[in-house]
Amino acid sequence: MQTLDFPPAQIADTTRFVLLNTSHPGNVGSTARAMKVMGFTDLVLVSPRYSNVKGKADAISLASGALDVLDGARVVETLAEALDGVTYACATAMTPRDFGPPTHAPRDLFQTLVQQPQRVAFVFGSERYGMSNDDVYLCHACLSIPTAPGYGSLNLAQAVQLIAYDWRQALGGFEVVSRTADPALADAVAVQGALDHWRQVLIDIGFHNPQAPQKLMPRLRQLLNRAQLTQEEVHILRGIARAASPAPLASRDKSG
Repeated sequence: MQTLDFPPAQIADTTRFVLLNTSHPGNVGSTARAMKVMGFTDLVLVSPRYSNVKGKADAISLASGALDVLDGARVVETLAEALDGVTYACATAMTPRDFGPPTHAPRDLFQTLVQQPQRVAFVFGSERYGMSNDDVYLCHACLSIPTAPGYGSLNLAQAVQLIAYDWRQALGGFEVVSRTADPALADAVAVQGALDHWRQVLIDIGFHNPQAPQKLMPRLRQLLNRAQLTQEEVHILRGIARAASPAPLASRDKSG
């Protein structure tokens, strides 16, 4: 997959998300959050129902950590204003048009679009009415998110999240960072100590006959080698061996 040769901050600056005539402030806040987790910040609101939508409690609550994106959102009157500086606009219009821009699945289009870096905008219609024909005709392409046949209803913020994710992946994505440290593997001496401990316990409980050993211990060694035991796991195995050993019981019998 081809990636762009500029850092994430610049990639974010080349992508704009546009919401048309949004009715519910919560969707504006949720959109800000969906954008931020994918590294995007440029949000434009076209004639939202509430002119002070960014200050509404639902918007602030659902932005949840993305208040910088919400606060930075611009409010304009028309889609033409929102597309100022944009070189490629994608309409997210589910309803087929008799004519207008071609319709693509997001991932299919993004694989081509990412090869010619330009200023891209993703345009989302209102919750109730979607996008008008005139707004769709201002765009270069329509995106249709593949959904189950017969039910393609997506919440506005859900649609934003899906598009933002697929576009970020096309741009190269983010590295998955482990939240836990890699555990230290046990060395050969520790593994051998665990095997010796288990060998003695297996003899004590009558499971292993050292006079007719066959292949039990080599097989156990292969099992532990495949498992690539950590130091903590060796300690657990030896703790189990101590608990399973009949020796403490025998000692108590003698003392009684």
